[in-house]
This record gives sequence, C-alpha cells and structure tokens, in this order.
Amino acid sequence: MSTVPSATLLDTLRGTLAFEQLGERAGNVTIGRGAFEGRAVRVALVENRIASGSIGAIEAERLGALFRIVARERAPLVLFLDSAGAKVSEGLRALGAWRALYRTGLDAALCGVPIAAVLGKNCYGGSSMLAHLATHRLFGPGTQLAMSGPAILASAAGMDVLDEAFRAIVEASISGNARAKASAANATWTKDAPLAQWLRAALVVNPKPLAALHERHKALGLRLPDAAKARPAWEDLRRRDVEQLYPQGCEIREAAGFLSGTGTDARGTEAVLGIVGKMPVGVDRAWRFARATWKHAATPPPRLRVFLDCATHAARLDDEKIVLSEFIADMSAALAVLGSRGTHIELTILGAAGGGVYVALAGPANTVTTVHGAVIQVLPGAAIAAILGNATDNAPDAAEYVAAGVSDRELKLGLPPER
Repeated sequence: MSTVPSATLLDTLRGTLAFEQLGERAGNVTIGRGAFEGRAVRVALVENRIASGSIGAIEAERLGALFRIVARERAPLVLFLDSAGAKVSEGLRALGAWRALYRTGLDAALCGVPIAAVLGKNCYGGSSMLAHLATHRLFGPGTQLAMSGPAILASAAGMDVLDEAFRAIVEASISGNARAKASAANATWTKDAPLAQWLRAALVVNPKPLAALHERHKALGLRLPDAAKARPAWEDLRRRDVEQLYPQGCEIREAAGFLSGTGTDARGTEAVLGIVGKMPVGVDRAWRFARATWKHAATPPPRLRVFLDCATHAARLDDEKIVLSEFIADMSAALAVLGSRGTHIELTILGAAGGGVYVALAGPANTVTTVHGAVIQVLPGAAIAAILGNATDNAPDAAEYVAAGVSDRELKLGLPPER
C-alpha cells in the first residue's frame, strides 16, 4: 500500500476535524478545537521546529492547561506530536515543566478522557511518553518513536548515526511498522485506511480506564524477553542514607537495582519501592517496578516512598524493540492509579535522577524530596552532548531545584528531617 507524506497527515487531520485555532501559538504548540461526527473535540498540535526538543516550559504550560480542560469536560482530545521531547536547551526549567505536564496528562487519562495520538516524524523521550497516555496511536510515514533518538542510540552503541547499517537497524526497531507489530493500539496511516476510520475507533470512551491500564501492564509482561523474566536474587539493602531516613528501622530488599520493603520513621511505617544503581532503567526493571506498584494498588497503603538513584533510561536497541517508552509510562500509570486510591506518594531522590525516569516517577508523586548532594539532570552529559554538541558539569543547588519545580524540598541527613 502506498503512503502519503507526513506533512499531508497533519493537513488531513486539520481538515478531518475542521480544526479551528484558539489563541496564539505557544512556541511549538498550537491549541484548537474541532468536531468529529457531531462531537466536539479538543486538539493540540506539537510541531518540531528545533533539534533539541519541541516542548519547553511555555509549551508544557499550554498543554497542561488543555489536559485540565479535557479532564473537567470529559472531552475527546487529539494530540499531534512531532517532537524530539523536552527542550534540552532550557535545562531544569523544562524538566520541572514536564513533571507538571505529565501529572495533568495522567489525571486526564485516569478520568477516562479519550486521547488519540497522531504522530509526525519524530516522537522521542517525553513525547513518546505523552503518546502512551493515548489509548490509540497513529504513525505517519517515516515516524520513529523511542525513548532515545537515533543520535543517542548510536552514541550508546558506539556507532555512527549516519552509517547505513545502523540506520537500517533503527528503522527495523523504532519505525511505525515495527510499533504496529508490538501493539494493536498502534497503527500506520495509508491511503487505504482513511483518517476518519481510525479516529472513530480511537475516540471511543472507555468506561473503565483504570482497568484498561492494568490490562496494558499485563500485556507488557508478555513482551518481555526470557532474560528479562528471570528473577534475580534478593539481598538486604545496605545504604546509610536509607538507614538515616528510617531511624526506627527498615526491612528493604534489593534485587538487580529494584527495591521493595517497608521503613519506619516518626510518622509510622510506610511501603517502599525504588530504583537504584548505575545501570540505566530498561524494560525489565521498569516492569518489575510497575508490577509491584499495581500489587500495592490492590490494597493501597496510606503512604508509599519511592527511592530513586538512577540517572537515566537505557539507550539500548533491544529495549527499544519492545517499546521502552510504554514500559516507562506503565510505571507512571501504576503510581497514578495508586495515588487515586488514597496513597500519599513521596519520591525521594537519593543520588542521580533525570529524563523520562524522573518524569515517570515525579509526575504522579505528591511530593519530591532530594537528599543533600543529589543531582537531577534533564539528560546525562553524554546524551546532552550528542544532541547539543556540548555538556555542562555545573551541578545546581537545592534552591535551584525547587525554583525549577523538579523538587519540593531538600533533606539534609544527619539532622532532624523537615516535616
């Protein structure tokens, strides 16, 4: 079947929805409204105009406002995403904006808002996570979706992004055709499949959105390769920072960088989950974290503390082949469901944090705290260098984290914790 240029997909979307722009464009985001088969539809168009990402603070604010509107109205939402993710050039300001944005997106999804994502050429990083808030995704010709773009994947693999062999591997791993094989919720657009036909199915209201998210989690487990299904041995966690946080004692175990257990402080005993270690987060650890969170959702504890000391997600093609973005988004969905059932969620950053893993855990959290000396980055220095051609080693202080919205307060261990 022949395909049409991706630019025509956006034009066709505008025409099919009778798109009407509302207000001025906010950076790379245009907000509007339309109609489809007699139903009012809200629309957001995210267009990729710069290489370092399309969504910064101004775009995130506008998109967040739209998510709040559709959650209140229970109105269908169509997202057009042609974006390399967060504006890396904005640094922490963009990351803080993404934390707030992803929270509003999760709230809309949990309300049962029908969200349909139409994808342009690029859908990387946080944008790929936004795409997985949608119940259906339509890939245009040439669309690539991944947590990491080709430049970062090539750098991690020690290859040249322009090498023909590498480009062929990427095409086979993260293209629309590859994604359509991974999930029935993904489709590619062709002339033989009119856009209206896809929208009709994509905008159906699901009366049980939380159950649908849990079903997606179980389906992701079936995608895991055999090696990722192996159960590593548990060991008692030995970390001085965690022990200081729980002066009354804790029972926390670690298995290959995944934490689970309980800890007791002056407020009482709380449930604990976490992700730690120098190895980036891949599909296996993301799924184990989500599975444990879903188990808590069955009998919600009053409080859950999530520990994070892991700088980034994995930039491995093996993880991308089974859609790492969806596994990262699954962690968020599980935490958001748990929060909706009354659990107070606190994310505590022990050491390193950044990128999509940070957003996935911080978005649903009620509070984000940083232990003194923790480092939060949009992306690790090597990834920033691969995108911008340079990186900075300057570490912000706690006040800068709070000002940017990536943290709410700092914990100085060894002193009485601030409550």
